[in-house]
Amino acid sequence: MQLIKINIAQEIISQGLQNGADFVEVFVERTQTEGVVFKNSRPEDTQSGTIFGIGIRLIHGEQALYGYTNSTEREELLRITKLLGARIGKPGKETSLNFETLKYPKIPIIKDLEVDVKHKLAHLKKIDDVLRSDARTAQVILNFSKKKQIIEIYNSEGLFATEERPYIRLFHHLVMKDGQLQSEASHGPGAIGGWDYIEKQPFEEVCQTLLKQASTTLYAAPCPPGKMPVIIDNGFGGVIFHEACGHLLETTAVEKKASAFWDKMGEQIAHSALTALDDGTVPGAWGSLSIDDEGMPTQKTTLIENGVLKRFICDRMGEIKTGHKRTGSGRRQSYRFAPASRMRNTYIDKGNYELDDLIASVPDGLYAKKMGGGSVDPSTGQFNFAVQEAYLIKDGKISTPVRGATLIGSGPEVMAKISMVGKNLLMMAGMCGSVSGSIPTTVGQPPIKVDEILVGGQV
Repeated sequence: MQLIKINIAQEIISQGLQNGADFVEVFVERTQTEGVVFKNSRPEDTQSGTIFGIGIRLIHGEQALYGYTNSTEREELLRITKLLGARIGKPGKETSLNFETLKYPKIPIIKDLEVDVKHKLAHLKKIDDVLRSDARTAQVILNFSKKKQIIEIYNSEGLFATEERPYIRLFHHLVMKDGQLQSEASHGPGAIGGWDYIEKQPFEEVCQTLLKQASTTLYAAPCPPGKMPVIIDNGFGGVIFHEACGHLLETTAVEKKASAFWDKMGEQIAHSALTALDDGTVPGAWGSLSIDDEGMPTQKTTLIENGVLKRFICDRMGEIKTGHKRTGSGRRQSYRFAPASRMRNTYIDKGNYELDDLIASVPDGLYAKKMGGGSVDPSTGQFNFAVQEAYLIKDGKISTPVRGATLIGSGPEVMAKISMVGKNLLMMAGMCGSVSGSIPTTVGQPPIKVDEILVGGQV
């Protein structure tokens, strides 16, 4: 069943073109959400709901006009279109549209495992029990979220495309205390899938890893500061590339010349050991799509190859303003946002080394086993990231654990210093915020060696 009638979409588009737009797009969304916050060994908050709305975009030259509503009334939709068109101030033309469904490899529709709320809460309680089996555990917070997003896209090129996206995620947060000492550990797997994905997670293994991480950090000595080589492990370590370099490759930054790489196409911007991709086609991955939020089929995009900048992450407006070709990367949080160029599953590709090879190459340095949160200036790529679990490296071997380590630097500088890349690629789910809202994205990498980076710590 379609979310709106095709004839209404056609009227909106015709109205926009008559008002002088070069291009008109209608984005329709219905999203069902479900969430549970499990805290203090019980469900503290449960939520569910439905989001519905329609976004209308008119493009004239390099000008984009956007409006939205949760009404399906023809008169209201045409009123919004006319208001947007009035800002163009130029008469357009009559048009006749023949919508054709876009052919694309759809994300498989996942049939959710039929389980009730009691079953889900029982599973969360099992996780909570294992994490609380250590007497030092002070708090456990489990945040389960699920949504099924259905979208329809119509535009003045005759496109009609639709997709169903089932997202599911379980975020674990553990706090451990011993006297005045405190540490934290977290894990947040997510995927395109149903409850089966949660059931298949090795929860006991995950819990033991979190307990080990928290207990190791709890008693660790302060990290010494200074410039040194750092080995960053796989998985969420890819957050540094995402934040400090990935955002600089989005045309939302490039079109404003607010990126250090805006004019570096075809140039060496990273060490020759580094190849990085943004791939929307990874089966079941949290950031995967079969079409983007502009209706373009998604793709696997090589951003950097052997250190050379090959492509930018580009949406329709990015193509208009920069001339770079679209990459199926127009994304938005919901109908309330116009699409923008955004990452999907962004990662450093695997290399030729084992983790032991990377560690052995460092006489004295730091092993960042698990990255935490941080901040970055998107205009420069300057970043500051906390390391959740870290160890000193002495004479090419992992030595004592340390706490309080931060990695400080800039994307352009760090990319040039990644000299060794491991084999074991791992990707992790995350949420990314930008001009078009908060969206599911995946970060990832194999273990990497950064020849030198400033490590913040304690003297």
